[in-house]
Amino acid sequence: MANLWEIKANGYMPQRAYLKLMVNGGMSLSKVILLNLRELRRLRVIPSDGERYSRPSRQYEIPTFQEGMRSCRSTEKYLRPTLFCDHHDPLVIAIANELGAFKVSDREFAEAAYHFVKERMLLEERTINDVGETLVRGTGTCFHLITAFIALCRCAGIKARYKIFAMNMIRSWYDVVIQPDPFIKKWYDSLGYFVLEGEGEVLVDGEWLVANVGPEAEWQAATGTTITKLGEDSIGNWFNAVPGTMMRMESLPYGLKASLDLLHTIAPGSMERVNISMAAQKERGRRIIIEAGGLEAYDRLARARQGPRMPKLKLESMKQITFDG
Repeated sequence: MANLWEIKANGYMPQRAYLKLMVNGGMSLSKVILLNLRELRRLRVIPSDGERYSRPSRQYEIPTFQEGMRSCRSTEKYLRPTLFCDHHDPLVIAIANELGAFKVSDREFAEAAYHFVKERMLLEERTINDVGETLVRGTGTCFHLITAFIALCRCAGIKARYKIFAMNMIRSWYDVVIQPDPFIKKWYDSLGYFVLEGEGEVLVDGEWLVANVGPEAEWQAATGTTITKLGEDSIGNWFNAVPGTMMRMESLPYGLKASLDLLHTIAPGSMERVNISMAAQKERGRRIIIEAGGLEAYDRLARARQGPRMPKLKLESMKQITFDG
């Protein structure tokens, strides 16, 4: 159990911008629930004859941990274990060593960790858990996958941190993540933005590089966006950060797990519908990549054509949102 000094020093306490987002998100969620109780009851559970989500198998083999494998034991900021991100976990150490920890340059390792998480771990909407459990499962939300990347980098002695923000997304992402479920759609529309999104950042050669490890290549192809590389930001590509919400954190804060647990308790069917939609879109993206002539060919085409225009965020219109009931 961390003491008060450790809680403050390690960044476990939520920042003011984070607390404001949680309050606004909670108030909006409460309003949506109260105005749509009957519909929420109907949407909480997938019908017995409805399509169900089936988690795909893990896309990699788990290496065996061996005594003597190296790992960073520094207590310095951005190198020490934090909430849900214990890089001293034997599984993290085994994977980091397999990726070349302490044998290759920091940039080479960061690239290897980036490709491992982005290409071999899969997006799945679920509650927060420790990084070791995420690596055993091979799936998770953007926060799970960012945490896996950060843990691997810290294990190799490379500083890494979270970049968290509220965001507005382009239409093709909205259609996949928000549109499939009426409850999630009403919550997003009532706010005008998505409460929390994130990316990793890793310090290489004195420069903080963005690591957007969440969306797999198939997902990005399905939404018509480029296949991001280490150092390329989602902001300005398919996300638009809400002004005043950008936060850089050493740790995921207290309260994040509880808020996601609550959402999954209130609307488990909605979370499952999001996973069903994401799985379908990833399959569609797989076909798009094949038709384009492969991953590199698709990415060249995506970069050559004009990117999607970001929607303008108008926070003043939030009070005018109405509900259909």
